[in-house]
Amino acid sequence: MSSNFPLNKDQLDNLIKKFPTPFYLYDEEAIRQNMRKFTKAFSIFPKFREHYAVKACPNPYILKILADEGCGADCSSLPELMLSEMAGIKEDHVIFTSNETPAEEYKYAYERKNIINLDDITHIEFLKKHLGKLPETICFRYNPGNEKTGCNSIIGKPEEAKYGLTRPQIIEAYKICKAEGVKHFGLHTMVASNELNPDFFIDTAKLVFELASEIKEKTGVRIEFVDLGGGLGIPYKPDQVAVDYDQIAQGIRKEYDRVIVPAGLDPLAIYWECGRPITGPYGWLITTAIHEKHIYREYIAVDSCMADLMRPGMYGSYHEVTVSGKENAPKTQVYDVVGSLCENCDKFAVQRQLPKIDLGDHVIIHDAGAHGRAMGFNYNGKLRCGEVLMRPDGSFMQIRRRETIDDLFATLDLANVKNFN
Repeated sequence: MSSNFPLNKDQLDNLIKKFPTPFYLYDEEAIRQNMRKFTKAFSIFPKFREHYAVKACPNPYILKILADEGCGADCSSLPELMLSEMAGIKEDHVIFTSNETPAEEYKYAYERKNIINLDDITHIEFLKKHLGKLPETICFRYNPGNEKTGCNSIIGKPEEAKYGLTRPQIIEAYKICKAEGVKHFGLHTMVASNELNPDFFIDTAKLVFELASEIKEKTGVRIEFVDLGGGLGIPYKPDQVAVDYDQIAQGIRKEYDRVIVPAGLDPLAIYWECGRPITGPYGWLITTAIHEKHIYREYIAVDSCMADLMRPGMYGSYHEVTVSGKENAPKTQVYDVVGSLCENCDKFAVQRQLPKIDLGDHVIIHDAGAHGRAMGFNYNGKLRCGEVLMRPDGSFMQIRRRETIDDLFATLDLANVKNFN
């Protein structure tokens, strides 16, 4: 179930006087404690590091918190590389897992000694052409195709995904890189999104470990680290149960001892690139009820919209909704909770049983700390909301201001509009 919202009604009312809705609120202490729990579970391996998926919450304040807890970063674009650098995450603590990447972005990562994770065998020659040589460390992303089953609909079937190399290609890729003088090698896969079944990740580790062993046998390349990707889910719905980090770690350790140790690959570093389970439960979108509508359904309209939180409208995703001060009130009403975007999919909740909501009530949308503000957009000229961090001492700081109309118009050449015909 969702993490409890950390503020009571009076505390939230006082916060909103300083930071008007809508805004995102993050709980620093909860993020830190969760990261420590995650790290402890995987400390049973000779070397472990979480490379936080920057795309989940690309704010340097959040990244600095995670860096302080020993995290690296997983990046997929130049701005994400730059944000990680701002947060003090550098060199091999950054993995650049991009695809169809422009040359200048590879150059940026190479110059900063980040680990480059290649998504296709043709990218070897692309790197040589634009860098002049290959980096000393190379990682490849593996697409297991129909070897990996049971994937949920969010990421889809691996054989239909645009990502990664096939098994024959990946064997050939390591042979090529070894001949080119690459000294250090990693292996990566990512075949899940918001998955709650621990066995799925244990099975993925088994697949990757066996491939690492095969690579050594067929190419002589010793894989020094495996990146198991991300995809660990969080319990968005009240009846769902959080994944057990210890259960996953211990299951993977059994496969490590069964496959990696006999293959002579021990010690092997284990990396993750999780985003959602690290920050997801500890971020909330705070908004205010501003309209009600009574037609074929009962509607409550809030001052936020899909431009601030895309997931429900884009994917039909569930987010728990509560009303500040009415957490224990009987759920006597059925509402669609909607925003002001000119699209009918702009709904945070559909036919949801909730307490009676009065205009002016503060509505809390839970589990929005990952893939929330990050996926915001400006369609309809909507201005994205800001972000506020609750510090461990109970104080609050703005870590991103809300957008203004000047921000929205900044890329327009307004000086020539009047004379345009």
